[in-house]
Formats: sequence, structure tokens, C-alpha cells
Amino acid sequence: MLAELCVLVTRPLGQGQALCEAIESRAGKTVQIPLIEISPLEQAEQIQTLKGRIQNLDNYHILIFISSNAASYGADWINDYWPQFPVGVEVIAIGPTTAETVSSLLGCQVISSDSGMSSEDLLALPVLVDVAEKRIAIVRGLGGRELLAQSLRNRSAQVEYLEVYQRRPIAIQVEDFRRELTEHSVNVLTITSSESLHNLLDALGDNKAEMSLLPLLVPSQRVAQQARQAGFEKVVNAEGADVAAFIAALESLVVNSPDN
Repeated sequence: MLAELCVLVTRPLGQGQALCEAIESRAGKTVQIPLIEISPLEQAEQIQTLKGRIQNLDNYHILIFISSNAASYGADWINDYWPQFPVGVEVIAIGPTTAETVSSLLGCQVISSDSGMSSEDLLALPVLVDVAEKRIAIVRGLGGRELLAQSLRNRSAQVEYLEVYQRRPIAIQVEDFRRELTEHSVNVLTITSSESLHNLLDALGDNKAEMSLLPLLVPSQRVAQQARQAGFEKVVNAEGADVAAFIAALESLVVNSPDN
């Protein structure tokens, strides 16, 4: 049970309700303040580039989805042009939740790592070890980390991006944000990406020193390291961004609390 916790949920706009409901069903409290908005592409050049690559999807040997947002937005694009998913394209997803989403929306088999949900875990998959001369498409949002693509290129693969959505920070007034956290006695913070960490730091403003003493749940070791470098003292790696991973991490916080 999570009765001792009041959790700040910062998932992208419209995507936090499932986590809030899961926390509240376990007697916890939540404050939902999205820090990022996920939205479709807008610029004509970006849309045209993506359209051309989607239309030639069967030219790729491997398709990699790096998030649930990539899965849902990518599937919308693919299903518009491919009523039946092209034969011979191997599909990889960065974690079990994303893999399940891709398989459900595209009706194809999906490979995912059992050891973790980072680019490094994907790169250790046997299917990505020998990729010389293979054409690989990475489905993601605009911009982002280059490690996966660069590592695959170092293995002599031909890599392109299918950038299917964009992220926008949501402007938060520092004083309004502090008031919400204080009035609801928030005692756990959560983020789901490097972008949301940066936006959280902006929203905390001069209150960062005080709030950095609270536990901060993050989805990966990479974001955990960034959070520690930013000054957060009690960083908890949930080892995944899905609801189940965050609930398990919150439950571990309660179990390991000095009061228990």
C-alpha cells in the first residue's frame, strides 16, 4: 500500500491518468502536473520526409521503436500506408510495454530485451550484433539521443530515423508549482525522461535545493545519473517508464522507509 505517499506525476499531457489511478488504488495520493506535451509533426518538410520513408518501409531490414509514444504514433503512420505489415522486416522494441503496444497495433512479432530498457540493452540483442550493410529505421520523436544510431553505424549498418512526433515543454510558473507541491504535501517526485528532468528543474527554480531532498523516481540508469548530477540526493531507478515499474519502485520506497 502507498498510503504514506503523495506523488507528483509529470508524465506527458494526457498520459498520466493510468499511473495516478494505480497509485490511488493503493491508497496513495497524487498531484498531476504534466511537464511535456507530445504532439504530431507540423512542419511540411518533416512530414514529407517521414511519409517517403514510411512508404518504403519494406526496404528496411530492421525497425526499432524506442518508446510507447513512438509505437503509437509510428503505428498510426504505418497503418495508413501498410494495411498488412511488410513481410521480412524484423521489429524490435525497447521494453515489454512498448513491445506489447507495437505487436497489438501492427499485428507483428516483436523482439525486446529481457535485461533492461536502455539503448545499451538493445545493442546487446543478438539480432543487432551483426548488422553490416543492413538498413535499420529507428522510430522516435524529433531529436534525442544518438547513441543507438551511431553504435549501429559503427557496426556498418545503414541507419535512418522515422521521427513520428514532437515534444514540447509545458510552461510552468515556479510559484504556482511550489504552491501545488506544498499544499498537497508532495513527498515523491517522478519523471520519465531527460526532457522532463530539465523541465522539472526549470519548474523548481530557486526551490530546487529544498525539493532535491525528496525521492525522485526515474526510468533508467542514464536519467538517474543526470538527476544526481543535477543535485537530487535520493534517486530511485524504476528500470522502466511503464506503470508497473513505477508502482514497484514506489512500493519499494515504502518498504525501505526508515519508519518501517
